[in-house]
Amino acid sequence: MVYGSPAFVSPPELFGSELLTWVLVGLFVYWFGIILLKSTNLLPAFIGAQGPILTFHTKRGRAFLDWLSGPKRFWRAWANLGIGIALVVMVAMFVFLLFAAIGALTSPQPTSSVQQPRNVLVIPGVNDFLPLSATPGIVFGLLVGLVVHEGGHGLLCRVEDIDIESMGVAMLAIIPIGAFVEPEQESSRNASRGGQTRMFAAGVTNNFAITIVVFALLFGPVIGSIAVAPGAAVGGVAPDSPAASAGIEPNDRITAINGESVEDNDALTDRVEAADGNQLTVELNGEETIEVDRSLLVTAAIGDDITGLDAGDKIIAVGDQEIATETELLEAVGESETATLTVETDDGIDEREVPIGALVEIADDGPLVESDAPANEHFVITSFDGERTPSQQALNERLGTTDPGDEVTVAGYLDGERVEYDVTLGDRSQVTGGGTVGFYAVSGISGFSAETFGVQLYPAEAYLSVLGGETDEDVGAFTDSFLGKIGFAVLLPIAGVLEVLPYNFAGFAGGIENFYQVEGSLAAFGDWTVFAIANLLFWTGWINLQLGFFNCIPAFPLDGGHILRTSTEAVVSRLPIDATRGMVRVVTTTVGVAMLISFLAMLFAPGLLAG
Repeated sequence: MVYGSPAFVSPPELFGSELLTWVLVGLFVYWFGIILLKSTNLLPAFIGAQGPILTFHTKRGRAFLDWLSGPKRFWRAWANLGIGIALVVMVAMFVFLLFAAIGALTSPQPTSSVQQPRNVLVIPGVNDFLPLSATPGIVFGLLVGLVVHEGGHGLLCRVEDIDIESMGVAMLAIIPIGAFVEPEQESSRNASRGGQTRMFAAGVTNNFAITIVVFALLFGPVIGSIAVAPGAAVGGVAPDSPAASAGIEPNDRITAINGESVEDNDALTDRVEAADGNQLTVELNGEETIEVDRSLLVTAAIGDDITGLDAGDKIIAVGDQEIATETELLEAVGESETATLTVETDDGIDEREVPIGALVEIADDGPLVESDAPANEHFVITSFDGERTPSQQALNERLGTTDPGDEVTVAGYLDGERVEYDVTLGDRSQVTGGGTVGFYAVSGISGFSAETFGVQLYPAEAYLSVLGGETDEDVGAFTDSFLGKIGFAVLLPIAGVLEVLPYNFAGFAGGIENFYQVEGSLAAFGDWTVFAIANLLFWTGWINLQLGFFNCIPAFPLDGGHILRTSTEAVVSRLPIDATRGMVRVVTTTVGVAMLISFLAMLFAPGLLAG
């Protein structure tokens, strides 16, 4: 029997991209090679094979563990602390998986990318959120996690006088997927129940300890030496946009417009709006300059029955006046509630008369519906209490000057007809529309958003602030504490999917390191060295925390399952009944099966039921 659950990330899934297909092909070729070597007795004695997984066994290191286990009282106290932590996390994981499964079964939603089975795998390139550039940090973090996890089991084996037959690592091709400590059978049976529990808890205790240490180093001296580089950080470029046509790419920094420096993201719009003419000289990364022809590109649109606009269209004029920015569009519209837009589409150039205002969807309850407005309809609000509202921003600013109970007139266009409603504003605590009117707002102008460049900016300051950097960005009180920073940092690889931040963050790699620079005491080591250290620390902390939580799930063969068994034995032995192993087995099996079903339901139920 192998003690100390292998620190498995999760089982592989047969779903996904073309890359995953090639990975599976390579895996089968590799597996065939193992079978061939095994059948010809060419595998060395220290290598075992279980399917495509190779286990490498060694007896080296036992003398070191014997020496390290000397202060037994200290290690027992350390492991006892770990038992308390493990029990709390076990209960939390049980409740989390149970409620997640209930939610997936009772309120199925279409499967999000986070729930795709391939995204349970911590394999760069297969997991949608882990780019190949993060591979060194992930592999290093996984190796550290496996060593400290199984090292903890081995150390407590010696503390509790359990002999060790061998130790080793489990490999899937070149990927370490687990590690193990193999105790001597008789001495493990003779160990006390408390000693066994401490040994099982030691692995996750070490994982959590490593998490705290590496994040303390990351949030402290390392991130303290990293600053945001000057310029506007380009996170994405819209297809067929002026930026794309000029050769601007993601991970570029726009450092100057027409010779005027661009200090940060906020300065880019000001520089573009203030520039003369529609051809701009843009400096990239402080090194090269290119020419960009300004034009107003529609990047998103809703309610196409209102404006007829689609993403990718270009608005080139309002009436007879040519425009290239959103500011110029609003100036050309002026106080008019409608405008004739000249639009360039894939089918050519055409003109269309559209209302210019703030697009909303009328809620099925609230002041607007009470004023006889039709529920669930799109409504372009062009004026609010007599003041022009050409955009959602203007409407929000106007709403900010009102109070609940105010009588206002809301005017605009509904199904192409101009309408007015006399509305008594409701309580700001209402969920719907600005908290007071009874609608759901759509950002932009008449439901569309437009960009002069066609770039989406990367919030470099926000990510650095989450990691403890000194910036002017405020990402909320949650990150003011050390544990809060850890919690937020763990979410960074899926921050974009969760819509917490616009992009996922996988460390200072994959090109985004261009948005940062190293300064202060660590600058002498160079940018590359400091970024590499930051990546290793980030992924080591991230993976150790994941391993700790995963192995605390109360199900076999995980540590949580073993701790559940020994804890159940301890409780049952104190009951005024004739306790049997069967009673313990009922409890552990029931909990383990519940966890397995919950895990599978959380992954697959949303897609199956919603489909």
